[in-house]
Amino acid sequence: MTDQRPPTPLDRADVRVREDAGLGGTVRAFFDRVRSGDLGSLPVVIGLIVIWTVFTSLNPVFVTPNNLVNLLFDCSTTGIIALGVVCVLTLGEIDLSVGSMSGLASAILGVLWVNQGFPVPVAVLAVLAVGAVTGSVYAMLLNRLGMPSFVSTLAGLLALLGLQLYLLGSSGSINLPYGSWVVAFGQLLIMPRWLSYSLSVLPGIAILWFGIGAAARRRAANLSAPSTARLVTKAAVITLIIVLAVHYLNLGRGVPWMFGLFVALVVAMDYALTRTKWGRSMFAVGGNREAARRAGINVRRIYMSAFMLCSMFAALGGTLAAARLASSSQQAGTGDVNLNAIAAAVIGGTSLFGGRGSAYSALLGIIVIQSIANGLTLLNLSSSLRYMITGAVLAIAVIVDSLARQSRAAHGRA
Repeated sequence: MTDQRPPTPLDRADVRVREDAGLGGTVRAFFDRVRSGDLGSLPVVIGLIVIWTVFTSLNPVFVTPNNLVNLLFDCSTTGIIALGVVCVLTLGEIDLSVGSMSGLASAILGVLWVNQGFPVPVAVLAVLAVGAVTGSVYAMLLNRLGMPSFVSTLAGLLALLGLQLYLLGSSGSINLPYGSWVVAFGQLLIMPRWLSYSLSVLPGIAILWFGIGAAARRRAANLSAPSTARLVTKAAVITLIIVLAVHYLNLGRGVPWMFGLFVALVVAMDYALTRTKWGRSMFAVGGNREAARRAGINVRRIYMSAFMLCSMFAALGGTLAAARLASSSQQAGTGDVNLNAIAAAVIGGTSLFGGRGSAYSALLGIIVIQSIANGLTLLNLSSSLRYMITGAVLAIAVIVDSLARQSRAAHGRA
């Protein structure tokens, strides 16, 4: 008897496997994802191309190797803070105190290391511990009392800022030893060229290694999977882009170690979010908290881990910012640090509505923001323009996210 049942999602997946075998199928699949609202990193990549084109045409110094090296140094500190913001945004929550947490971390580092004489590793561990405790307090207020994260972290912003001012005292700042390896790491240290080239090929190898294994498992389960040729093409293109970028940076000073640390943290967080039970639980809770709870996920533990990670990344970012400036001051963590960290996560593609995000959002978003700041500085324009342009880019990112959500909902109903 002929099976007359309607095609199931699995059947349609099998059709996609056959269609995606060639390059034409891959292109069609890409446009299908875009039409369905799955934009991925496309908007931010287009935005970067536009921003870099405009600033290069106005001042060719913008794309010189040494200027890009300075841009990467500047990206690292706020980018690490944005990486923590991605965690809480994925849950549909917010942390408004990341700037104050980074400023407090800067003050604690200066007091323990310079004033009290503690070794740097001990001071850094103390900073991270304070960040973990702060994040756990936010999570407890949410889990036990139901206090919205907007309110608790806003209160934390003020409390942490007050503690920062108290620790720094009347002097208002503590200068870090300029000849120390900490300051050198924040301002000067560059990877050896052989190492930067070696690391630049690792992403392509990882794509092939994990991609081929995952594709084999999906085919064994009769699910859709990309072809080996498609994986090889993707790995080759990404490797070529990264190698060329590293080569161009090496024409100047080279790749900063601090940016290398930032990228390593992004890769580690991406692995945790996409390939672990914890990461799947994060997206499940962000998508539908009640459904996640009914599925057996410990929702309270997920919130605790996300807020702790967010505050710890903010503390680490503040530590690196102090190294970058060779100073712990009352101005650390103030100004636009909060704006840039949260905006970087959103501009990079993490949804404000929860349930969707990526560690690479922090990387892409902060490059956009720092490109705007760097380009305007080279043009000798006021910071007021930077605030207005960054705000406009943030608004556009949220609008694109909202439209993409509507498109996905309409596609799902269809």
